[in-house]
Amino acid sequence: MASPKAFTMAGGDAAYSYAKNSSYQRSVVDAGKELIKEAISEKFDLKSLGFDTPSTVVIKIADLGCSVGPNTFFAMENIIEAVEMKFLKAKNQNPSALEFQVFFNDHYENDFNTLFKTLPPSRKYFAAGVPGSFHGRLFPQSSLHFAHISYALHWLSKVPKEVADRNSSVRNKSSVYNSSVAEAYSTQFKNDMECFLNARAEELVPGGLMFISAAVRPDGFPVSNTSVGVFYEVFGSCLNDLVKMGVLGEEKVNSFNWPAHQATPKELEAIFKRNGKFSIEKMEKLADQSMEKPLSLEDYVLAVRAVSDGLIRNHFGDESAEQIFNHFTTKAEENFSKILGLAHKNLNVFILLKRIE
Repeated sequence: MASPKAFTMAGGDAAYSYAKNSSYQRSVVDAGKELIKEAISEKFDLKSLGFDTPSTVVIKIADLGCSVGPNTFFAMENIIEAVEMKFLKAKNQNPSALEFQVFFNDHYENDFNTLFKTLPPSRKYFAAGVPGSFHGRLFPQSSLHFAHISYALHWLSKVPKEVADRNSSVRNKSSVYNSSVAEAYSTQFKNDMECFLNARAEELVPGGLMFISAAVRPDGFPVSNTSVGVFYEVFGSCLNDLVKMGVLGEEKVNSFNWPAHQATPKELEAIFKRNGKFSIEKMEKLADQSMEKPLSLEDYVLAVRAVSDGLIRNHFGDESAEQIFNHFTTKAEENFSKILGLAHKNLNVFILLKRIE
């Protein structure tokens, strides 16, 4: 019960696919572009990495939790452009001798077919897929120069045992998230992060860089005062309505969990320092992400479904999932002014970690 089947973002090119409904996540990638360029220019030491003499150089990059694109392609292009600029400015270096290997990682259930069908034809890298959880080892020792993860680190590796146990007092019970599970989720997140950092410390070369873009909760802010908290409230209300209508069973709803934890900046900083295998080179708020157009009800519902379709289907089944998303549209419409009130107040941070040599 404590280790549910892994789920991924909605694949393919359907109306609710992640590829068609992740423009906000794309804006986070764009917001971090200049910070990545600055980080590589200032922190990627060619000499200490043995790149101080003219020769063919193969730079290896991993994108963790890549999903199906296209955001992962933009993120990789940002890193590659910055590395090329670094070599162009360096003495005794020939940028034309650079080669890049990019590893796209996500769960085994990820739609890698769509990912590879949509690879940019003019890409400057060799591409490979690496299935598996980023909470554990994925690559040989000291084989990566860069690791990148954007908007994926909040997902837990599993639902905590005490939350999944139907006889436990620590359960959501008729809600998606409540205070009784907060501590358990926070503890699970800390354990997951320790595994994540230990794995990356093995895989990155000494002096290698890790770029993290993450949605965080402002220090001192309760979850209920965030856009995520409003979503939990609305979605929980949706499920309870369906129980009253006889569409869903009460126990089925009580046993549903959303395995994610939105950490605070202080919480993340403490985790990095406790692990001790990376130096925190930068940790700052990303510029506010501007929406290309005002958020509509349809856009909101599709974005939610793109992220949660696999999770909902895995727990409730295909038929019930359709009924859930149909009713969620109604509940989101009823609460849309509240949703809009917090939609533009998300806090995203860019974190640069350097593997201690």
